[in-house]
Amino acid sequence: MTSERTEDLEPKIAGLPLFSQPVPPTSNHVGVAWHSGTVAQLRAVSNPIGRAVDWPLAAALRAHASEQLSQAVAADRGRLDKAAQEELGRSIVLDLIESTVADRVNAGSTALPAAEQDALARAVFDSLFRLGRLQPLVDDDRVENIIITGHDNVLLELIDGSLVDGPPVADSDEELIDFLVFLGSRSEVNARGFSEAQPRLHLRLDGGSRLAAAAWVTPRPSVVIRRHRLMEVTLDDLVARQMLTPVAASFLRAAVRARKSIVVSGSQGAGKTTMVRAMCAEIDPFEAIGTFETEYELHLHELRDRHRIVHPWEARPGSGERGADGRAAGEFTLDEALVDSFRFNLSRQIVGEVRGKEIWAMIKAMESGTGSISTTHASDAVAAIRKLVTCAMEAGPHVTHSLAASKLASTIDVIVHLDLRTVNEGGRSTRRRRVAEIIALDPGERETGYATTHVFAPDLDGTATPAVLPDEYRALATYGFDIGGFLAQQEVRP
Repeated sequence: MTSERTEDLEPKIAGLPLFSQPVPPTSNHVGVAWHSGTVAQLRAVSNPIGRAVDWPLAAALRAHASEQLSQAVAADRGRLDKAAQEELGRSIVLDLIESTVADRVNAGSTALPAAEQDALARAVFDSLFRLGRLQPLVDDDRVENIIITGHDNVLLELIDGSLVDGPPVADSDEELIDFLVFLGSRSEVNARGFSEAQPRLHLRLDGGSRLAAAAWVTPRPSVVIRRHRLMEVTLDDLVARQMLTPVAASFLRAAVRARKSIVVSGSQGAGKTTMVRAMCAEIDPFEAIGTFETEYELHLHELRDRHRIVHPWEARPGSGERGADGRAAGEFTLDEALVDSFRFNLSRQIVGEVRGKEIWAMIKAMESGTGSISTTHASDAVAAIRKLVTCAMEAGPHVTHSLAASKLASTIDVIVHLDLRTVNEGGRSTRRRRVAEIIALDPGERETGYATTHVFAPDLDGTATPAVLPDEYRALATYGFDIGGFLAQQEVRP
């Protein structure tokens, strides 16, 4: 990991007068000025307003702005929508900045430079409506993941896989926790609690990022924000990034078009969601798709040029005490969403991430139709099957190992496993992602309840290369599978 600190980066925000123009939509709130340098030249990523902002002053101004905004909204009896509140908030912040500058001058101090005024205004506005000190990091197109273990221990994973130090995101762990509580409660649609009684938080942020946080059960607050940089991605794009070979891409492309049911496995951060998006790009634009996720990650419904008919469902954890049926008030499960979806004339049902009981939603989706896609965490492709069997058995003692194995073997056709490795090159840590295995799954062996065939197996470098092609998969050639390339590479496999 690089050791250079944030002072080494010279951001250029003075040319971005955010507060001299209308507030942009949240999804388009991007720090354009950060595009001036290449990732190769980047030694450390800094909050673009980190050095220029007096954070205690920003916190005081935020408190004043919040009070004025709350009074204005109450006076308007709640009729102001989000955009109008942001416009009003911008005006309030501008007034407060002008008053602060005037007070400094009257007190005999030097006036704040224009760049510092702009930075302070951004900080106050982001604290009110967005992610506060996290916002510049989320806006930076070079940052893929933000890893926080304490307010002043921040690590950033960049889009090239390198890991660098980041700036503090709060002045104390307590301040960071307070902000996470506020962030979880702020959602108008799917608010989520975060407290000693509920020490974990999983949240979809504006713009599509996903936040996971834990406190009270960890020594210091832990936060991971995952940014989905590759939204409109294709299998060819992943080939260009050396994540898989052209022959493996042709197999997956054909498998999707042939409506095979596919599970993508891998460790955390291996690129499973990106792979699913890339495979979904092979689905006809007018196929009706339903997505079922605990938090929105796929965002297929936002790719309207690529997917014209998408019905996205998101689970809701509910809140408050549980009733006699064991459910929290307002809880909405993926099972319920799946039942509702049968009225929507769907062509494909895609269950996002399977970590536990979501497995039965995945099985139902695969039993009810063809061409379903899901993801799960596992160390290799065969381990993914064992993991899914365990998840299915968690439903209760009535689900035996043989029942779970037979259900999975009869519904899953293909498992794609992604490998994530962290390598150190020249004192710099880099993460490398690639497709390592593709296996075909069938009912079979009595002991396990299933049989597996490695269609692609890892070579010495960990890249999936042709191994054994089951006869029934030769038909994928009619859907674009490069069977000639497969057989040619199969012959030279060591």
